[in-house]
Amino acid sequence: MSGRLAGKRAFVTGAGQGIGRAVALAFAQEGASVVAASRTLSKMQDLPGLTPGITPVGLDVTDAPAVAAAIADAGPLDILVNAAGWVHNGTLLDCTPEDWARSFDQNVTSMFHTIRAALPAMLERGRGSIINVASVASSIAGVPNRAAYGASKAAVIGLTKAVARDAVAAGVRCNALCPGTTASPSLEERIQATGDPGATRRQFIARQPMGRLGTVEEMAAAAVYLASDESAFTTGTVLVVDGGQTM
Repeated sequence: MSGRLAGKRAFVTGAGQGIGRAVALAFAQEGASVVAASRTLSKMQDLPGLTPGITPVGLDVTDAPAVAAAIADAGPLDILVNAAGWVHNGTLLDCTPEDWARSFDQNVTSMFHTIRAALPAMLERGRGSIINVASVASSIAGVPNRAAYGASKAAVIGLTKAVARDAVAAGVRCNALCPGTTASPSLEERIQATGDPGATRRQFIARQPMGRLGTVEEMAAAAVYLASDESAFTTGTVLVVDGGQTM
């Protein structure tokens, strides 16, 4: 790697698996000091051995006091990546009030907690990059059986643009990364939970014009760009990485 994030300190949520884990690894490989956060600490125990510079911490991102304490302990941040989330499968009629509340708590309100904790120090220092992982299933496109998820990820895009607008004059950037269908443990769990995993997998692949799923490494590469000084003139942007799904 080329040290594109050398000297920077990052806090990455959702680092136990999937895109968050890939982002934590990619950031450390590019020279960043990374605090990797997940509700399940055991999923991250191997990260320091894979790439030096990663410190795992157990964290429930829906717990506001715990989030504030974890970010305070991490010290002033150059980069905040909000990758924690939850996917509810179903239409609006399949969604209970509890499912709806959980979708927004984990996908949106968690970002309110982390940004609110990290932003003051970024503003004081006059620099920082916040990356919110949204989805093409949002205000970008309607995706079947993603009513609560899509609504929550559309809110993430709105939050991203609001933070970007409010912080731009102080030198702090905020962008949204919108993956298409990406091969991850979470996706695999949903595939296996269906009556016909093979058919479900083929359906997911078929909606990608490139004829394959995205990889977590490809999403992490996009996050590295948004975190680096290469994107210094980029804020309030919705970066779609979806293999042409929404083309």
